Amino acid sequence: MPIIKPFMTSLRFTSTIGAGTGTGATFAIAATAFNDDAGAAATAFPSSFAFYNLYINGVLQPGNTSTVTTTSITIPDGDAENPATPVIVEFVVN
Repeated sequence: MPIIKPFMTSLRFTSTIGAGTGTGATFAIAATAFNDDAGAAATAFPSSFAFYNLYINGVLQPGNTSTVTTTSITIPDGDAENPATPVIVEFVVN
């Protein structure tokens, strides 16, 4: 039987640290503070995905640096970053 690879694609969302709220362990950025690849305002993050990558200032972050839900991404101590620092969340979905 041949192996059929699942369909894979990615969805990217961009924002800045300044769009986040909270401090320390509760610092989070709402999904609605992000724009999608088309430049449109995001309404939510995907509810089902294979994995996601977080880039802060263009640098890929370790997997234990954040947690994500459909409504936000939590980045503990992210409030210590410069507010203009870019944040990119890339979801790989299948």
